[in-house]
Amino acid sequence: MTFPLKSLVEAASKAPIVPVLVVDRIEVAAPLARALVDGGLTIAEVTLRTPSGLGVIEEMKTAEPGLKVGAGTVLTETDAENALSAGSDFLVSPGMSPQLLAGLGGRRRLMIPGVATASEAMARHEEGFDLLKLFPASIVGGVGALKAIGGPLPHLRFMPTGGITESDVGKYLALPNVFAAGGSWIATGADIAAEDWKGISAKAHKALAAI
Repeated sequence: MTFPLKSLVEAASKAPIVPVLVVDRIEVAAPLARALVDGGLTIAEVTLRTPSGLGVIEEMKTAEPGLKVGAGTVLTETDAENALSAGSDFLVSPGMSPQLLAGLGGRRRLMIPGVATASEAMARHEEGFDLLKLFPASIVGGVGALKAIGGPLPHLRFMPTGGITESDVGKYLALPNVFAAGGSWIATGADIAAEDWKGISAKAHKALAAI
């Protein structure tokens, strides 16, 4: 069986922190991508919460082709189609609905769906999803929940996201069932608005060095 997200896991093995980005302006996409790469990061998630999201993904991939750029907040079949057309390497959703599942078809193996319970995790795995996102991680049990799930379900691998901070990301990444962790502190909305590329690179370096 093929594993379409194998390259994503390989990238995470080098830099397992995934900045979750909300970007309002397409023109900052290229310097943002370069700042993340300069900081040692290999993966980024651009949410589709803004009208510029798809354009940002396209520009980031053009500026830094080696950076794995995923689309977050994928809620519909159309979101998935548009994101992949823009060059997304992977898709991320906060959860999974019957309509989205049906719309994904064979593309579900490019999706990392959000789960909050063991039952949801088991269901998503049975549906063919290789990787899962514990979301919102800090609210649904965080490190403790992942430790508990890892006992009976050691074959599942997670990218926890939601409320993770610089101070606790290392605890998540120390777990054997966590391949990466998502967070918004490396490139906040304020950082991007100020075009603080050096600051973003510095925070990325610091986070990676700490783990």
